[in-house]
Amino acid sequence: MTSPDVIFIVLDTQRADRLGCYGHTRPTSPNLDRFAAEGALFERAVSPAQWTIPSHASLFTGLYPTAHGVTQSSQSLSANRPHLAEVMRRLGYETIGFCNNPLVGVLNNGFKRGFQTFYNYGGAFPSVPDSSNPWPWPVSRLAESYTQFLRRISYPIQNFVGRSDLAFRISLHAWLTPLWSKIANFKGQNERSTQDVVQFLQDREENTSDQPLFLFMNLMETHLPFWAPAEFVDRIAPYFRHSKEARAIMRTWNREAYRWAAPLAEPLDELEERVLKDMYDAEVAYQDYYLGALFETLAQRRRNRDTLTIIVADHGDGLGDHNFFGHAFVAYDELVRVPLIMHWPGKVAAETRVAAPVSTRRVFHTILDAAAPTAEQSPALDEALGDDAGHARRLSLRHTLAGRDPEQETAFSEIYPPLNFVKAIESRQPELLARYRCLSPRRAVVRPAREDAGAPLKLITVDDTPEELYNLAADPPEMDNRLAADPLVAAALALALDQMAQRAAREHEAQPAGATVELDGDELLRQRLRGLGYLE
Repeated sequence: MTSPDVIFIVLDTQRADRLGCYGHTRPTSPNLDRFAAEGALFERAVSPAQWTIPSHASLFTGLYPTAHGVTQSSQSLSANRPHLAEVMRRLGYETIGFCNNPLVGVLNNGFKRGFQTFYNYGGAFPSVPDSSNPWPWPVSRLAESYTQFLRRISYPIQNFVGRSDLAFRISLHAWLTPLWSKIANFKGQNERSTQDVVQFLQDREENTSDQPLFLFMNLMETHLPFWAPAEFVDRIAPYFRHSKEARAIMRTWNREAYRWAAPLAEPLDELEERVLKDMYDAEVAYQDYYLGALFETLAQRRRNRDTLTIIVADHGDGLGDHNFFGHAFVAYDELVRVPLIMHWPGKVAAETRVAAPVSTRRVFHTILDAAAPTAEQSPALDEALGDDAGHARRLSLRHTLAGRDPEQETAFSEIYPPLNFVKAIESRQPELLARYRCLSPRRAVVRPAREDAGAPLKLITVDDTPEELYNLAADPPEMDNRLAADPLVAAALALALDQMAQRAAREHEAQPAGATVELDGDELLRQRLRGLGYLE
């Protein structure tokens, strides 16, 4: 049995409920829906975190945020924690990344470790394949050399902006947002990167390489700012072209980056809510359009049946739900319930739908389990992971597909607020910090009820205190808090959360994170951060 090629796609900021295969009534995702129908779809996939950095660290290590310790832009992945790409490389894979999110591709946080080639489409000076360069060879070579020089200069600056509270707050001013969001490629160049992946796969077909492939791609299309091409806006929201008020709303939101993650001081009005949700859907439809070409290329490859493709989101996005926007502070499903699709012809049955809650951190275990299928490959996996090698095989999602879930159909999320946004709110609307408890850590657990036909239940704690309990089958928007009505259920779920937190803390102590949060003399903030677990 040979090792399969592995295509690992992260749809950054993609809500599950805005895709047709997850029940959305709009035709936003016909290509993704067809691809999902050819494999397995996990109906209740739960992200271990609500924003990019801790979520990607979990995808790359298989650990919950407390365990891997990378919860802020000022932290980096410890060298003692094996990165997925590093392990795949040890297993003999060619490792390549195509990334559009600067938090993954630009920040010096250890997320690029293990990739032999890593193309970064975000930031001021993107790095792209030679085949993506439109200039003839001599000019392109000179341009690439000059760009590499500028990249060496710009990366420390971009790292400083990403890690410095003051620089971050300055960047949020409305007159600067259009500059860094477009000129500095905040959202990357998503369609271009997908075209480059298609070209790479086609070129690889001609080279007939025997080396297995691990390809990672991050698409950031559905993140603000929203500016999908007109044809997709017209398809989703035909009124938008003719409504000056609607266009003005979108222009305001696209340039006011501070609002992308701040709690709402007042609820959105009816038109504002409609415009934002429609423009999000237009971005989903645009993303689906260019993914169609990638799915077609995958279907035509000689190794089609020897290719495992996993599509997942790192987190969702709040669009005014629960009076929050963006993905900074809460554990509701609009942020932590994400799409998760496995496609492997001949290995994963078509039209499989899995109702059991699963953590998306198990993508790590699933890929490694598939990459080392034989006894001959086990020593390499053992060498890379040590005592965790058996753990990796045990937590593979193949067991859940076979009806034997190793985690008793239970998944957790840990909400560590991004401190750069906390400081931004503190400087602009400090009253919101207390009102929405923006410095309080939150945790959530999702698992089926022991009765009620296994309806998924969800408990949310704030500062380790149970505060919300929802029946997700009867109440998908999470508006009917059942905590007082079902105290015994809440107690059982709270126990599960406490056990998970203790387990993650022990894992963290065994291998501490690679960097610490640095502060400037705010003792109150220090006290809150100790409660969050950021400080000793």
